[in-house]
Amino acid sequence: MTVQASRSDLETATPEIGDVDTYMQRLGQGAREAATRMRRVDTAAKNAALLAMAEALEQARGEVLAANARDLARGRESGLDAALLDRLALDEARLDAMIEGLAQVAALPDPVGEIDGLRARPSGIQVGQMRVPLGVIGIIYESRPNVTLEAASLCLKSGNAAILRGGSEARESNAAIAACIRAGLEQAGLPEGAVQVVATTDRAAVGRLISMPEYVDVIIPRGGKSLIERITREARVPVIKHLDGVCHVYIDATADADKALAIAVNAKTHRYGTCNTMETLLVDAAVAELLLPRLAAAYAEHRVELRGCERTRAILGDIAPATEADWQAEYLAPVLAIRVVDGLDAAMDHIERYSSRHTDAIVTENYTLARRFLAEVDSSSVMVNASTRFADGFEYGLGAEIGISTDRLHARGPVGLEGLTSRKYVVLGDGQVRQ
Repeated sequence: MTVQASRSDLETATPEIGDVDTYMQRLGQGAREAATRMRRVDTAAKNAALLAMAEALEQARGEVLAANARDLARGRESGLDAALLDRLALDEARLDAMIEGLAQVAALPDPVGEIDGLRARPSGIQVGQMRVPLGVIGIIYESRPNVTLEAASLCLKSGNAAILRGGSEARESNAAIAACIRAGLEQAGLPEGAVQVVATTDRAAVGRLISMPEYVDVIIPRGGKSLIERITREARVPVIKHLDGVCHVYIDATADADKALAIAVNAKTHRYGTCNTMETLLVDAAVAELLLPRLAAAYAEHRVELRGCERTRAILGDIAPATEADWQAEYLAPVLAIRVVDGLDAAMDHIERYSSRHTDAIVTENYTLARRFLAEVDSSSVMVNASTRFADGFEYGLGAEIGISTDRLHARGPVGLEGLTSRKYVVLGDGQVRQ
């Protein structure tokens, strides 16, 4: 199979926009029509499209990297910080990962059409639930152009149509990747409207996308807090999102010391800028004098700044005092707040007050306390004797993920293929009529 996203396609990927409202309505109509057609598309055709996209991206490596280089140059000129430039950058290794990601999604089981819970009723009918696509998914994200391909692949495999709006800083990269997506759809005979990348950087396009319930069934924002706050505040379409990642690790009095040290250090230092990184460490008073000096020494090796409550400072000496703002902070940086607490209830009270309901963990050898923590801590992921960094779709065996949800309805935690579907009741009968 040969799929070619031509240079002219890549260089003219931005269509005639005209009026933004009219343009977005056109995208919405195309997506709604495509969503109807996607319900009839089988797994083989979806996988063929994903593999064709991978081949198109392979053939367009040079064009994609050149487009990304122009985005990076523009970003440096406009003063983007190093972290944003890193998320924006593509290289050969990241392109390899994107291509491999498409193959991995193609290899995942297709959730659409699965029927479970089928049970016979006294009337003779059988009642079950079938997984079906959500419909049209709008995804709004910043910086990382690889999200364009990740989002497209997950929405496509789950039978949805997608409208993708990336950040203006990645506009040329996203346009080049969009051409590869279109080439894959065309090769597999799928509707062009199944995946559409918004070609305008006008901020009004976002406002229009989140206020078209007649065309869009759900919005998924991926980005900074200000973006997600805006989407949550203004959207007229249901939103799947998390706002903050204020994650906790609680070290219980019965915890194995070496296990606690490894988990607490990994949860903070494995990566600083992720939503599942620990931001507050809670240590039981019974083991604080034993563990805190060891932990402080380990954090010092990673140059992590510590801020502590009065009891923590009494043990560790010259560290900054933790303020109320520290308990609420998602640092996304080598900074850690530490509080000494009197037992499980005090730890859970702190988590109840300050947690963002993302991921919280306990380190303990007490089965009863572990079970209480699992049952009573109201977060989308709750862990026993494991680093919070495991709160990730790939680590959970979901394959790729579209994001993490801290909402209670529909999807919660890492959102993979199943999270992009819903269920409808199906009834199987043999001529039964209700008496």
